[in-house]
Formats: sequence, C-alpha cells, structure tokens
Amino acid sequence: MKAVVLAAGEGTRMWPLAATKPKHILPVVGKPIISYILQALADNSVRDIIMVVGFKGDQIESALGDGAHYGVRIKYLKQPRWTGTASALKIAQAAVGNESFLAIYGDLWVNSSAIQAVVEKSQESSKVMGVVRVENPSEFGVVTLRGERLAAIREKPSKTRQTEGWVNSGVYILDDEVFAAVEKTSKSKRAEYELTSSLQHLLDEGKEVLGAAIAREDWMDVGRPWDLLEANERVLANLPHRVNGTVEQGAVLKGPIWLEDSASIKSGSYIEGPVYIGKESRIGPNARIRPSTSIEDNVLVGTSCEVKNSIIMAGTRIPHLSYIGDSIIGESCNLAAGTITANIRLDQRVLSLKVKGRLQSTGRKKLGVIMADDVQTGINASIMPGVRVGSGSHIGPGTVISEDVPAGHVVFVNQTLTKKSSKKR
Repeated sequence: MKAVVLAAGEGTRMWPLAATKPKHILPVVGKPIISYILQALADNSVRDIIMVVGFKGDQIESALGDGAHYGVRIKYLKQPRWTGTASALKIAQAAVGNESFLAIYGDLWVNSSAIQAVVEKSQESSKVMGVVRVENPSEFGVVTLRGERLAAIREKPSKTRQTEGWVNSGVYILDDEVFAAVEKTSKSKRAEYELTSSLQHLLDEGKEVLGAAIAREDWMDVGRPWDLLEANERVLANLPHRVNGTVEQGAVLKGPIWLEDSASIKSGSYIEGPVYIGKESRIGPNARIRPSTSIEDNVLVGTSCEVKNSIIMAGTRIPHLSYIGDSIIGESCNLAAGTITANIRLDQRVLSLKVKGRLQSTGRKKLGVIMADDVQTGINASIMPGVRVGSGSHIGPGTVISEDVPAGHVVFVNQTLTKKSSKKR
C-alpha cells in the first residue's frame, strides 16, 4: 500500500516558528516532527510515500532526503498553490493509480498504533477515516457516527455545545472514488478545498466510510506552538537512557538521558530526565536541565542556567545566568546573561493566545516564550508568559516584553539618567 503525506501548507497557526521553515520539519527530540509519521508508516509496512509539498518544500526534501534513513521511499510532488487538502490530494492521483492508498496530514504526531488501527479497518472497507474522541471537538472536523459508519462531517463548526466528541484524525484509507468527489468540491468558508468536504460528497452519495477509533494517546494535531511542546513531552516519556557523549566528574544525571556523540555535560551540572541532548551541545558547568527538555545540536546552555520542559533548537547560545521554562527557542538565538522567561501568570489562569485573529486557549497554565530563529536578547531581558517573538528580532537590555514582537523588530526601553554630585555642600 502507498501513502500520500499532505505537507504543503504554510502553517500560519504555528507563527512565529513556521515563518522561516515548514511546520512539518520543526524538531521534536532530535528529529523533524514529520519523521514520526514516516516511522509509524514503516512500522506498518507502508514504505512507498508520495509527499505533496508546497511552502518551502525544498527544506522538507533536504531534511528527509529519499526517506532511506526512516525505512521508506519518498517521491516528492509540488502543490504550486496551497489551496487546501483536497487539491493537494488531487496532485497525487496519477501516482497512486487505481489501488487503495493511505492518506495522512503532515502536521500530525502519530505512533504505529494509530496507523495500525486504520490499516486494520481497511480490511472491512476501501474507505476509512481514523477518528479520535477529544475534548473541545469544535476545533477539529467533527464526525457523526452511526455504529462504525460515518454519517456526517462538519469542519470546525462555529457553534456546538459538545464538550467531547469524535473528530477527524487526518488519517485515511481511500480508493479512487475520492478523486471524483474532489472534482465536485467547492471552496469552504475558509477559502480552501477541503478533503472533509470531498468525503461528505461520498457520504451524500450513499458511499460507505467506516470510522477507525484511534486512542487519544496515539495521536495529536500539531498545529500551534504549544502543541509542539506536548509532542515533545509525549516522545520524551518513552526515551531510553543512552549516554554516548562526555560527562565530567561532578555532574549528576538522574532518570533517562539521551546524550548524543560529541555532546558534553560539564562538572556541577544537574540533569533530570527525560532529557535529550544533541550532537556538539555543551551543558554547564553548573547548569540545571529539568524534565521534558530537548536540546538540539550545537547548543550551549552555560554557567548557572536553568532550562525546564522546553525545546532549544540548533545553534542557540544561552551562556550564563538565564532561566528558560516551558518555552520554545528557535535556531541560532543568543540570549544574554540574565534573560528570564516567565511561564505562569500571577493569577495562575490558563493562558490564551490569538491564532489567526481568534483567541484560543492553550490549555496550559505554564507557557513561556515562543521564540523564532535568530533572535538576540540583551542582559536582564524579561519575557512574560505566552509571548511570541518573531525571527531576527532584538530585545534590548533590561527590557520587559509583555506582548508579541513581529519579525525583524528591535525593542528597547528609554532610560533617563539623573546625575547628582555626592559632595557635601
């Protein structure tokens, strides 16, 4: 069986992290997040992959290559205009031929059990949708089931009183009948040609589409920055202990630690797993790394720094006296001494952030900064909970940032100095 991976979208909900790279290759525990899809497919003997790319698709191809590293074979197809999942699937029609195939959205985290549930159900029908029971289903494609059969699909309904329900997982088994339905699909109110609308056409024609139940812990949509933190936590929860780098005498390691070759932990550092530390990275001396932290390649977390439940991307420098909590720090950032990320409101309420102009709950009481690539901070900079900082921005010394910073901006405070003579008159 072939698989079509839809990875063309721009990822505006993932701002600012996906402004300079596709959301599909954002790192989770040392690998692009889309690679977990490839691994799950390979575990189910689905090895021929047709990957539809669009926004900065060359970066996806560079990151994944021909797929051999993940045990699959990838053929890349380009979607010139990112007009939705239905039109993206249409591009793969010739490549899949007349056989049933698996289709999956590229901005998911799934494990092999999620894929297995859908593949096994395809023995009963040539059209299957993976469905997941979640809280707040209105954020997804809400599915109505009659027994195991789909009765209706409503994509992100604006009004629903459901507090829990079945939603579309974005994992399907389909046959060539779907392409005729795609031809009949009109633009949605989100100005996209959506695959769920195509499937609703099939249902309206009396075609059978079965639902395959996927366990909540085996699947998640990774569409917003805080979702990346949850995906990171999930992967690290099963991290094996493997220390191949250098650990100096006087460093303490507790719990599962994955220390890559050529990485080092200096004396006096205290590491509490699960923690992943990539190649050429250096921790300490006297640094503390707390659980659920991923530190990618060539990162410095230096003297008297503390990092907790965060993702630090490749090439970033945090040399000394800083605190990073529940945060995502992009590539090649430089955080000066005394940079502090606040990660909880004084009233301890769940944080909500605006996504595409609409306020959305993150579901998290603790959320620090979401920082894109190539950001610099001056000494003693402080960033309030849930603030997003665009790529290439500079934050001046002593500045307190309490609102989002667009890409390429310099933010600083004006200070007035008063000079008085200390001599007695």
